[in-house]
Amino acid sequence: MPIENSFRQNNFFISIDFTEKYVTIMLKKELVNEVSNELSLHKNDVTTALDIMLNTMESALKEDRRIELRGFGSFAVRKRKARCTKNPKTGTIMNIPERKTIHFTMSKSLKEALIKE
Repeated sequence: MPIENSFRQNNFFISIDFTEKYVTIMLKKELVNEVSNELSLHKNDVTTALDIMLNTMESALKEDRRIELRGFGSFAVRKRKARCTKNPKTGTIMNIPERKTIHFTMSKSLKEALIKE
């Protein structure tokens, strides 16, 4: 399944292995399983905690607040300018309005850990 199709379906975390040129995906369910096993907690409790965390992060980003997770990275909202582009299939000019996107910057320690692997 192409990554574009997978990306639109569910909440999941994605990791890309550039050396083998394939993509592995960690679903929310797998993350919950890992955390519940590590902390010996019930999966429902971990799911609730993760949902609260994600909802809180979503609310903060909607308010244009930056989220910093020390040792992991930061999330920030960026605005993309309005632009005109040409549809390559039909040749028509399209106006794309200004929009907001989420930008992730990994921490120095995460970057170094990924380089070492």
